[in-house]
Amino acid sequence: VQLQASGGGLVQAGGSLRLSCAASGRTFSNYAMAWFLQAPGKEREFVAAISRSGATIYYADSMKGRFTISRDNAKNTVYLQMNSLKPEDTAVYYCAAGFASSLTYYSSSTSYYYWGQGTQVTVSS
Repeated sequence: VQLQASGGGLVQAGGSLRLSCAASGRTFSNYAMAWFLQAPGKEREFVAAISRSGATIYYADSMKGRFTISRDNAKNTVYLQMNSLKPEDTAVYYCAAGFASSLTYYSSSTSYYYWGQGTQVTVSS
């Protein structure tokens, strides 16, 4: 699977962005999808994940209520709607495709075999 993330940019605190991740190459609906972020000097961390059908969704605690993950299997695309952005959300955001069956696996980067190139999100105060 090839993944192409887009939608990042510079936004003021309290603003919103919508990230998209377009997949190609294999059957998109076979894969759980997730978003991770990596801030400068820090390890990659889990943001949100969605099951193959979209019926199961998980969020990192710090993103609950502000971020919404969704997918459109007909368009081979996963989205991350980010609202009420904070300066600490500044990072490179990566989409990923893989296999998972529980929160432990959905939130682990090792469950994902394919990664997009990342899109920069910068939130100014």
